[in-house]
Amino acid sequence: MTVANLTSDEKNRSRGRPREFDIDAALDSALRVFSERGYHATSISELSEAMGLASGSIYKAFKDKRGVFVAAFARYRQLGRRRLEAMIASADTGREKVFQMVMYYTELSHGVAGRKGCLVVGGANDFALLDEETAAHVATAFAADEKLMADLIRIGQVDHTIPKTVDADAAALTFLCFTKGLRVIGKTGRSRQEMLAAAEAAMKLLT
Repeated sequence: MTVANLTSDEKNRSRGRPREFDIDAALDSALRVFSERGYHATSISELSEAMGLASGSIYKAFKDKRGVFVAAFARYRQLGRRRLEAMIASADTGREKVFQMVMYYTELSHGVAGRKGCLVVGGANDFALLDEETAAHVATAFAADEKLMADLIRIGQVDHTIPKTVDADAAALTFLCFTKGLRVIGKTGRSRQEMLAAAEAAMKLLT
């Protein structure tokens, strides 16, 4: 996907024709900056450098920093959901599907990926009290994860890999808190072994 870059300097360099840029690649770069630094600590100049765009081009394409964040957030969720659903689809039973969802977040919560942090969790911290519209995007993302987890638990209850005595909704909320907490703790440099141990302990909620 491309978006026309209409800054005057770049028009001159391209002999009057607007240069185009790969919006997906630009947003991938932006979301890395937002994830690592948070929304408020990220400046337009940092976004400009990371995205390889002049600040004028950013304003032209996205209007402002908030617009970049919203677009990057949408792409982040789209890509993450695709990977998560692929992992879930690879499992046979409901319990295994729940474990795959937990493992998705576990593997993102250590090493280099862990230190980069999570755009959704970071967005919750940045916007909870300051921007109701953007906070709604974050709340929607949380709700989608919670519903998916509850659905997977119920699949496990149907195939008898998860006890019917488990409260699916309460367990789903607990797993939501756990997985988002993993992303926060992951920024502190915890090891994969530690995160795996936490994941295994969390699965005991379903016994």
